[in-house]
This record gives sequence, structure tokens and C-alpha cells, in this order.
Amino acid sequence: MPTDPVWLARLVLPAGVHPSALPFLIGRALRGFCDGFIAVLLPAYLLALGFAQLAVGLISSATLIGSALATILVGVIGHRYPQRRLLLLAAALMAATGIGFAGLSSLWPLLLVAFIGTLNPSSGDVSVFLPLEQAALADSSASDGRTALFARYSLTGALSAAIGALAAALPDWLAAQIGIPFLSAMRAMFMIYALTGVALYALYARMPVPHPHVPSVRIPLGPSRRIVTHLALLFSVDAFAGGLVVNSLLALWLMQRFGLSPGAAGQFFFWAGLLTAGSQLVAVPLARKFGLLNTMVFSHVPSSLCLIAAAFSPSLAATLALLLVRSALSQMDVPTRTAYVMAVVTPPERPAAASLTAVPRSLASALGPALAGGLLATGWVGVPLVACGLLKIAYDLALLRAFRHIKPVD
Repeated sequence: MPTDPVWLARLVLPAGVHPSALPFLIGRALRGFCDGFIAVLLPAYLLALGFAQLAVGLISSATLIGSALATILVGVIGHRYPQRRLLLLAAALMAATGIGFAGLSSLWPLLLVAFIGTLNPSSGDVSVFLPLEQAALADSSASDGRTALFARYSLTGALSAAIGALAAALPDWLAAQIGIPFLSAMRAMFMIYALTGVALYALYARMPVPHPHVPSVRIPLGPSRRIVTHLALLFSVDAFAGGLVVNSLLALWLMQRFGLSPGAAGQFFFWAGLLTAGSQLVAVPLARKFGLLNTMVFSHVPSSLCLIAAAFSPSLAATLALLLVRSALSQMDVPTRTAYVMAVVTPPERPAAASLTAVPRSLASALGPALAGGLLATGWVGVPLVACGLLKIAYDLALLRAFRHIKPVD
């Protein structure tokens, strides 16, 4: 079988996309795998360390706040530095994050590492990698192939996260079969996270260095500032709602309400991830037929209704069924949303637009986990799910009303 990277790029990438996009898909797969098992194991790990439900929410919030501030820096000053250098810094930070969580046991040091690091407790990508990779992907494709490329990017993350969720059963297996203490086995998973950061560093270190005499065509946000600001404000509502039900808290909710083990929760998130991955592919033909905005909105509303229904479901089977239907619909807006943002701004503004639409999402989503953790700790177990569903429906309707007449730039 051929091993030429160009051949591999032709096999993996949509037609018309430059092979330079391939490393970003590989990087997304590696990070997605780690995000998959971290989201499931994080609550179990913190409970094993002796922390309460509130600590799970606080650490989840700290990771999202830190990611938001890092994304702000990328949006404001990132255009001054080579993209390769920023990606290498992010990879080194990922390695340090894994080492920190593997070696620390006290709440405040863990909160600090969560704030500075790259840990992701949610189902989507909220790290500083995201705006850097999105801008590079947008530059590597013409407008007619951009939605398909972002769908591949999201699909890669969803599939790898699904496989990663299955890996959440490894600590239980190691403890039962080899006799390794459960806590030590979970620490080993964070070391896998750290080694993945090292692998990403090696991957992005092979990217070509831009010629020092070639001027950058990337600029801060300018002509599209008003539309990007409006989008960012609406996206923040969606993100706050999603922060109430990030994967780590959803796993905690399932563990405490129905007694699921980390391994069983991992199996659920595996199937949920497969459905999410399939929805990324379905989003492309739907977007071609109905438009990016319509696909975003009309796939989102039914998923929110399923989440609300799950909060009132009395049985585990019915709850999981509703959550799986939600997974098949809720992430269909991810590639379409990214493609929409890239389409309504001028090409030089894309890095800034990617960062400045991601920042409010990260900041708003950071508030949700701490609030949801407090609600779970006080026994209001269904409130986060209901609030998430209602807020997301309000966001979808407001987005459709505000942007249904906006035409793409290219």
C-alpha cells in the first residue's frame, strides 16, 4: 500500500482541498481520543481523590475559562506570530497538563493546572488548538469544499472521541486483571494524555516554517466586526447552555442517578460518539440542500427536546435512548457553524473570526459546569438538563431570526 503523504491526503481529504490540511486532521484525531476518555474518567478520578460533585464542576469550569483566555490571546495577538509556533506551544502545554493531573492530588493545584492547561471536559473541542486549526483548514480549501472539509474535521474528532470513551474502561480492567490500584490506573491515563501532547509537538514540528520575508496576510478583525460580534453573542448563549451538560457532568449524572460504572458510561459515550460522527457526514448534503443556517437550527431544536425529556425519564434504558437520539442531532451544527463563520467574513479575517467567536463560547460555557455541579450536589439533578434544552431552543430561534438574510462573502 502506498505510504506517500500526498496519496494519503487524497484518500482522506475532500476533492479540491490542499494536502497541507492532513496534519490538522491527524492532530484532531489524537486530541479527540484523549478527550473521549478524559471526559468520562475526570469525575471518577476526582471522586476517587475524595472530592465532591462541586469540585468536578469547578475544575471543568477552570479548564474552560483558561481555554477562553488562551483563545483571546490567539485572536488579539496571534496574527503576529507564526501559526506553527503557536501550535507547538499548545502541544507542549497539553503534555504539561497531563503530567500535572497525573501527579497532583490537591484541589487548588489541580484547579491551577486545569486553568492553564488544555483539558477538555466537553463533547466538543474547546482548546486553543481549535481557532489555529480552523483558520488553517479554511485557507486550504475553496468555499465549495469548505463545509465538507470541516465535516471531516468534526467527524475525525467525533470518531476518535468515541474510541477514546471506550478506553475509559481501561482503569477498571487494569485493576481487575493486573491488580494495579484503580487510582494509579487512572493516573496512567493522564500520562497517555501527556504523551499525546508530545506526539502532537512532533507532528506540528514537521510543518514548514514560513519564509521570514513573506508578509502575513492575516489581519485583526475589521470589516466583519459587527457580524462576528453578533454571532459571538448568540454562540455564547448556546455555549452556556452546553456547559450545563458537558460530558464529564453528564457522566457524573449517569453514575449517580443510575449507578453506571466508568466503563459502562464509556460504552454509552462510544455509541453516542458514533452517532455524532455520522451526523457530521449527514450535515454536508443537508447544508447543500437547505443552507448552512437552516441545517444548524433545524437539527438542533429536536435534540434539545430529547435532552429535556431525558431529565424526566424514569428508566435507564429510556434515558439512554433519548440521549442517543440527541447525540445523533446535537452536533450536526458544528461543521456548518464553522463553515458559516468562515463564509461570512473576508479571508484575511478568518483567524481572528475563529478566535473571537470561540472566546465567548468558552467563557460562557465555563460558567455552566460549576453551576451544574452545585445543582447536582444539592439534589437538583434534572435542572441542568432542562435548562440546557430550553436555552438552546431560544438560541436557535434567535439565530435564525437574526441571520436568515445574511449572505456569505464567498
